[in-house]
Formats: sequence, structure tokens, C-alpha cells
Amino acid sequence: MNQLTMFETDSIKAVNVSKIPQRSPFRYPGGKTWLVPWIRLWFSNMTSKPTEFIEPFAGGAIVGLTAAFENLAERVTLVEIDDQVAAVWKTILSDDVKWLCDKIYSFNLTLDNAKREIEKCPGTVREKAFITILKNRIYHGGIIANGSGMIKNGENGKGIKSRWYPQTLINRMTAIYDHRERINFIEGDGIQYLNQLSLVDNAAVFIDPPYTAGGKNAGKRLYKYSEIDHIKLFNIAGELACPFLMTYDNSQEIYELSDKSGFRKSLVPMKNTHHNTMFELLISRDLNWLNKF
Repeated sequence: MNQLTMFETDSIKAVNVSKIPQRSPFRYPGGKTWLVPWIRLWFSNMTSKPTEFIEPFAGGAIVGLTAAFENLAERVTLVEIDDQVAAVWKTILSDDVKWLCDKIYSFNLTLDNAKREIEKCPGTVREKAFITILKNRIYHGGIIANGSGMIKNGENGKGIKSRWYPQTLINRMTAIYDHRERINFIEGDGIQYLNQLSLVDNAAVFIDPPYTAGGKNAGKRLYKYSEIDHIKLFNIAGELACPFLMTYDNSQEIYELSDKSGFRKSLVPMKNTHHNTMFELLISRDLNWLNKF
């Protein structure tokens, strides 16, 4: 196994996410807000600004939004296969965002109203978007996959209102809409999309798949579309002509896939929802820029 690069824990601390701009409307499991400072550093060490930045497993898309808001790339493409999450991005990036914001602002969040809304069969994309945002905000951990359920006690006993911040959501959605000319959204399979990029050299790609390698169950519990062919994903990454950065759970299988692909890997600190410091893997062809953090 190749030598694993790891920062000395006494020289670098986990990022304080409270100091990072919160741009995504989602409370997203496995969100990458903590990674934003490293993303900025990665971009700053590229030879030129990418014409296109691609996030093939978009989810809450904090990395793609950072690239768009901070002008790190000319254009950002978000790809997401989950129809519920896709409905939110489609709505926010369209003129239907006004309807969605009005709905959020006027919605009287009670247990009965929430249940009634969630049980509806949405007839339009924007209606599905509202139900998705509602579930994301009032379900445990923001998990909208099957089997999840509503918060009971919540923060300070507020129950389902613990994470329901209408004006904050409206502000974030409006800001994203204002950057819509630079953001392209595609509802589809991230691996299939990456397969089309092998010869593109003026792009950059951030790959953050569900963590299901090595028998990990977290991704299966958190995401509806959690089945990922990790070997195929690594093979595709190896064919990319453009810079890419992957994030993965710290597992033996990923170490082996990285070594077999000839990629560099490094452990970086992050804090989980319980404020415990954990480490995730960054994987790429070149990680020398991490030493500048």
C-alpha cells in the first residue's frame, strides 16, 4: 500500500463550519461545508480557471454552489439522480422559485399540516420540491430516504420546528436563483455523466458518492440511490483528462482502490453532527497543494 499522507492533528484543526457561508437549502447527510476551505485551495492551485466545474453527486451541492458564488469556475454543472432532490434544484433554478419561497413563507408548520402535506401526491415539480424541503427540514438529520421520520423533541424541545427557518431558506434560494445563469442542473446518473467526460480537459470534477464501499451501511440508510459501482467510478476517474477531487469514508477498500488506480490520498479532519473530530479521505492524482493549508 502506498504511503498515506496525513496532516499532523496538532498543526491543523477541523474546520469550524459556523464560519463557512451556508448556501445550500438542504440539511444534507454527509454535507461538505467543512471541506470548503480545501476546495478554495484546490481551485487556487489550478493552472487556470475551469471552464466547467462538475459535481456528479450533487446532493446539497455546497461545493458546486461555492464554485458558482465565488467565481471559481466559469460554469457549474450539478448532476443528481434522486427525483426529490432534483425537483428542488429544478425549481430553485427556474421562475417557480417565487412560488416555492411564497409557499415556505406562508406555510403554517404544525404536525397535522406537515403530515397532510407529506401525504400528498405532488402534481408538479414545484409541489414535489416543497414537500422535499419540508421533509428535509423536519425529518431526523435531514434524511429524506424511505424509513426516515419526523423529529420528536428537537432543539430546545421545539420538535419539528427546530430546523424550520423560512426566511433563511428564502434567502438561500433567492441567492442561488440570482446565480442561475452560471449553474446548469441535470437530473441523471452521475457515473454515466462522468463517462462522457473522459476527454474533457478544461473542466474540474468533485466526486462525493454515497459512502457504501467496504460494506458501509451509512450511505444505504441516508440515500435512496445508494448503490454505487465504486470500482467503475475509480476507473472512470482514472480516465479523466481534467483535475478531479474525490471524497470517501476512511476504509480499507478505498485505500486499495486508490493504490490500484495510482491516486494520492490524504486524511483530513472534519467534525460530525456530535462535534466529534473524524477523518475523511481526499483522493486525487496530486494532493501536494494540501501542504499549503
